[in-house]
This record gives sequence, structure tokens and C-alpha cells, in this order.
Amino acid sequence: MQFLCKEYQDGNPRVRSLVTETRIHLVPSLNPDGYELAREAGSELGNWALGHWTEEGYDLFENFPDLASALWAAEERRLVPQKFPNHHIPIPEHYLAEDATVSRGTGQGGGVATGRWWLTPPCPPWQVAVETRAVMAWMDKNPFVLGANLQGGEKLVSYPFDTARPVGETPAAAPRPPDDYEDEHPELQETPDHAIFRWLAISYASAHLTMSETFRGGCHTQDMTNAMGIVQGAKWHPRAGSMNDFSYLHTDCLELSVYLGCDKFPHESELQQEWENNKESLLTFMEQVHRGIKGLVTDQQGEPIANATIVVGGIDHNVKTAAGGDYWRILNPGEYRVWARAEGYNPSVKTCHVLYDIGATQCNFVLSRSNWKRIREIMAMNGNRPIRRIVPGRPMTPRERMRLRMRL
Repeated sequence: MQFLCKEYQDGNPRVRSLVTETRIHLVPSLNPDGYELAREAGSELGNWALGHWTEEGYDLFENFPDLASALWAAEERRLVPQKFPNHHIPIPEHYLAEDATVSRGTGQGGGVATGRWWLTPPCPPWQVAVETRAVMAWMDKNPFVLGANLQGGEKLVSYPFDTARPVGETPAAAPRPPDDYEDEHPELQETPDHAIFRWLAISYASAHLTMSETFRGGCHTQDMTNAMGIVQGAKWHPRAGSMNDFSYLHTDCLELSVYLGCDKFPHESELQQEWENNKESLLTFMEQVHRGIKGLVTDQQGEPIANATIVVGGIDHNVKTAAGGDYWRILNPGEYRVWARAEGYNPSVKTCHVLYDIGATQCNFVLSRSNWKRIREIMAMNGNRPIRRIVPGRPMTPRERMRLRMRL
């Protein structure tokens, strides 16, 4: 934060452009209680676990609703997407209750019934932390596009899914070219935005001064990143109910976990070097929010349409417009067929090109009202009763004339 303010005031063109064109939110600590415990012990006496949990004993990163298991359970019942969405999955009602609990299992407790779902914890649950509720409310309030949670104790970038899908439940995926950087892990369920997540993760790891130097091995175990400094969460540390999975399935935000270095609590004398290691990576990562497409969705009178759905061909994960009808969609360079859809309007489609240079392509949509919207309005005026068909040549009764005037 101090760096951005100082460089902005000093006229740094890169920082000025980033601050001027980007709405940046910074949270100094998601777990202030844990930080205080770790700070009191100091870097010499601290350990990897110290400060990881809240004062009440919650691991906040795994304290979110397990939407991934719910989605896969719905897929098993062939409810997606007709009866169960594959994006913007709602938070289950029971989770919002004051005494709500969340599963600590492996993410295999989803269930679906009559369009709703619940969690069946495979092991004793814990309570939903107040910090978790605050973060979820914050996510719902702001239309975030890209996010990173900064952690320590390792040196890599982790991306969704963090939940491991049981092998028997994984659907047959379309064949794709072999990847020299990834082993075959049939239990891993890739997100529809897998290629985009990898791009974002590589943008951070490759700009870091030492993160991609994995010839030294991992911080504590063998290198799980195949010499790239990036890894899918379910391959490295599978867990259900992570903040990254929740952010992806409930909001429009692509969120990753960045592990800044092997020492979770570096000594004060080492902080300057840690900052130098990560400075360029942080700037490069934030700039990626301006990659892809953006635009406005309006009606023919120029009025913005909120909650319109933006569909990108070939990517089975949609985003929605904000209150002002604006949207943002991070995409890799290429050519995309994009649809804009909204209830009561005819869909619109166009081809959008994403370039390698930073700067999102503007793709606006103007939607015309659907006849079905007008038909529903007329039906509502008629009390949703069947409208009698008027036969040409037959005179109307006085009652029919009155109903016709009321509808018009």
C-alpha cells in the first residue's frame, strides 16, 4: 500500500495507470487474532501452525460452503444446468443460520433435492466463523474480478479446484493435448477456466525472483509444481470449502492462493528481500485484471441491464453484469464467441478478440425486449387466465371489448 501511494505521488506511469484504472481492495489481515499470536511468539519461536487458526480455533480458508461437492452431486443427477446452476451457486440457507456448521471432511458430502442442496458432513463439523461471514458479505457487495490471498510457509501459487472429486464421480472429459507440466491425476477436477487460472498463476510465479527456481526442491517436501512454481490446489493440498472454490462458484471472481516464501514468519532483517522477491509479481498479477473482455449490457433505450448473463463459447462458466450493467471477463488471448442474455430480452451474440497486450477488449451488447415479456405482462393483466381467441368476422361482445381495452 505504501509502495503504491509513494510511486503514484512520484509519477510512476505504471503505478499511476494501475491505480487510476483499477479498483484495488487491500485486506491487511483476514485473521488478526492469529496474527497477534504469531507476533507475540516472534519469528524465532514461531512455527508453521502458529497463527494459522483464529482464537476460536477455526481455519478460515476452509470455513466456506463446499459448493464444489454440491455442483458435482447435481451433475451426477443430471440437474445441471436446467435445475442447478454451474455458476453463481447460491449459499445454502442452513449455512446462513446463526448456529450454522461447516464440514471438515474431504468434500464428499453433497446432496441435492427439489432444486436445493445441503451438506452431509463426513466428519464432525465446526462453526462458521464471524470472519467468514464478513468476507462472504464483502464478496456479495462488491463485483470482484480477480483476487489473491497471501500466505506463507511455502513458495508457490495454488489455483482451484482445491476440492478433490472422487474418481468414480469424475465425468469423462474431452481429450486434450498432453501437458508436459502436469501428471495425469484422474481424481483432479479442472475448472472450466483451468487455462485461465494457469495463466494467472504463471504470471505471478514467473515474475517472482525465486519461485520458479524449483531445482532446490520444495520448502518442506518434494516439489509439487513440476518446476513451474504453480499447482492445482487439489493436487497439492486437497480440502473442501476453500475460499478459492467458493469465490469461483459463487461470484465472478477468479481467486488464487499465493504462498510468498518458505519462512512463514521471516525475521525483520529479511523483510526487504522478501518484498523485492514479490514486488514485480504483485504488480504483474494485478495488471492481469485488465486482460480479457469488458463492456456494458443495455436495452434499446440505453438503460443498463443488471444481472444479465455473459456466456463465452467453450467455457462452461458464466459471469453476470453488475448493477450498472457493466461486466468484466478475464480471458486468455484468442477469439471468442460471446452471448449476452437477460430475462425478458432477446439474446445477442458477437465475436470478441482478446490480444496479448494488457487492455481488455470492449464488447458492448444492446438487447431488445422479448415478445414473451410482453405476453407475460398481458397475461398478468388478465389475471393469468387464458385469453379468448378473437375470430375474424365475428362481432365481439361488450365484455370482450372491455377486456381488450384493459390489455391495451
